[in-house]
Amino acid sequence: MTSSPPTNTNARSARSLADWLAYIESQHPKTIALGLERCRDVARRMDLGPIARRIVVVGGTNGKGSTVAFLDAIARAAGWRVGAYTSPHLLAYNERVRIDGCDAADGELIAGFEAVEAARTAPGLEPIALTYFEFGTLAALWLFARSDLDLAVLEVGLGGRLDAVNIVEPDVAIVTTVDLDHRDWLGDTIEAIGAEKVGIARAWKPLILGDDDPPSSVLGHAYAIGASAVRIGCDFFFEPIDQAHWRWREIGCEFELPMPALAAPVQLRNAAVAIAALRALPESDAWSEAIYAQGVAQARVAARLQRFERDGVEVLVDVGHNPQAARALAAWLETRAAQADTSAPARPNFAVFAALGDKDAAGVVDALGARIDAWWLAGLADAGPRGVEVDAFASRLEGTAAADGARHATVAEALEAAIGEARRRATPDGVAPRVLVFGSFHTAAAALRALSGASAASSG
Repeated sequence: MTSSPPTNTNARSARSLADWLAYIESQHPKTIALGLERCRDVARRMDLGPIARRIVVVGGTNGKGSTVAFLDAIARAAGWRVGAYTSPHLLAYNERVRIDGCDAADGELIAGFEAVEAARTAPGLEPIALTYFEFGTLAALWLFARSDLDLAVLEVGLGGRLDAVNIVEPDVAIVTTVDLDHRDWLGDTIEAIGAEKVGIARAWKPLILGDDDPPSSVLGHAYAIGASAVRIGCDFFFEPIDQAHWRWREIGCEFELPMPALAAPVQLRNAAVAIAALRALPESDAWSEAIYAQGVAQARVAARLQRFERDGVEVLVDVGHNPQAARALAAWLETRAAQADTSAPARPNFAVFAALGDKDAAGVVDALGARIDAWWLAGLADAGPRGVEVDAFASRLEGTAAADGARHATVAEALEAAIGEARRRATPDGVAPRVLVFGSFHTAAAALRALSGASAASSG
């Protein structure tokens, strides 16, 4: 049985956002139920209308959130009014819906939820059960439709073909990368997963591909429907110039841009993909190199190698949660090692790792193991059905590089222990091991809460 919607006949404002979130979480028996008909039916009842003058939908295995951040920042640097819908959130649901660079206010989200509820339970019609994500997606679209947006950027939640976001018709679709993740829902092979991801492409519309070698399922579908595939490494290119600058280019156009504030080598690829997507919109022909430079420099997104300093120790928080993301973290660590003073002792790396029960935790360890000197394993027992207790998590990693000598604790306890150990192992001149916290949005959120009293040295 589902709960009743939050109501208060005396004061509309008394319906809190927390009340609504608890309510929408109870409206469907499954946390994930892929399919478009429910959302389409409710959207028709809502008579949403256009949500923006231009729409970009972003799918892929990794890099979606960062790509959205680059799209948002560059378009706003051009003077556009932008709405961005992302998921999941880290610390507050409001993060999922951003309009003109600001998180949606509680009251705005509540109004959106009320509109969805009124439509899905319209008198004389069969009520339609929606998942938490579907309910939130429709509320975001309702808000965007009322915000006079030049651009809406929508991040796919899971897969693409059957994701709620796919009820929208984009002007440009992006598939950032395709790798093994969410196998229970998307398939056990790269080709199967690619077929799900590319479902956001549209006939005769640009499809931006961020993989150097996309799966044949992606290219085949694009060809079959007549989508215009724009491929990194074939149709547009990126390359570092020096430590402060990089180059984006396509035939007839070249930009020299500042390095992103977002850290990790992979962020150049994400920025390049975002630029290619915006360049596919006809209005961007008038945009100068300075607009792209400003947007690339200003793009920010939390928990993507977000740097803190705690008791003299560098702490980096990242949402990386699958082997492909772990390989990107390893590449960043290798880059930092190559840039270090070779006359000084190599700087050790400590890892605080916690992942959900359906993730390839061993694959993550394999991708990072050679770069990590000590491990702390943490549980995510409070993360719902996909959460896992620390001892069960540790047992899954037996035989991996993370198993020998690993400490077991909650994320916050493991973080504190790792920082304390890093301080004890600091060199005589005060250089301490760095601490990397990663494995899940839940892991990153717990770390951000634990570090809330620490100074954020950088958001890159």
